[in-house]
Amino acid sequence: MDAAVARLFTANNQWADAVRSTEPTFFQQQSKGQAPKVLWIGCADSRVPESVVTASKPGDIFVHRNIANQFHLDDDSALSVLTYAIDHLGVEHVIIVGHTHCGGAAACYEAALAQAQSQSQSPSQAAPEAPTTPLARWLAPLTALVASLRLSTTPAAQAMPLIVEENVRAQVANVVAAPPLQGAWADPARKKVWVHGWVYEVENGTLKDLGVTQGPPALQSAQKDALVPVQA
Repeated sequence: MDAAVARLFTANNQWADAVRSTEPTFFQQQSKGQAPKVLWIGCADSRVPESVVTASKPGDIFVHRNIANQFHLDDDSALSVLTYAIDHLGVEHVIIVGHTHCGGAAACYEAALAQAQSQSQSPSQAAPEAPTTPLARWLAPLTALVASLRLSTTPAAQAMPLIVEENVRAQVANVVAAPPLQGAWADPARKKVWVHGWVYEVENGTLKDLGVTQGPPALQSAQKDALVPVQA
């Protein structure tokens, strides 16, 4: 067995033994079901493992991760996760989490720059060419967002933090517009769900609240003062 794979099994056995020694009934309780309060929609980047960076245990966080923490309204995978989280698990918080030094965001920055350069050289060109790879198609909405920010003269070091934050804001808006969330908000008998936007700062290991939290319209104004941004 490859050493990198073997290490995972060894580490897992050590972890399971440590958990059983401190919480003998932990795994027995886990087998009975899950009731997480949080749905984390984050990036697939290996540097941002949600349970690790929040010191959470198995069962604490329901998770959906993909390249550049996207939530597309035509993505059945994301919509099914949101539906299950709200309708079956009863989560109370949906958190879109972007991160600094995001490779997906950087790729969109480069793609937007290339489009801007191409259009400047050929003004008569009606529109950018359609993406031809799965990754480019997946990132097309974010590339369009980056293009709308008009950052062609902005150095990457300054542009990237802005792109990461604007991406989180856009995905928060998409979650808010999604039918499962709108349905939950429309039913006064349903558990109330709040949507948040955060950024994980890879360079220092901390989470930053962007202060874009949205909740049920009827409760939004009443709880506005209680939902101030939190800086870890």
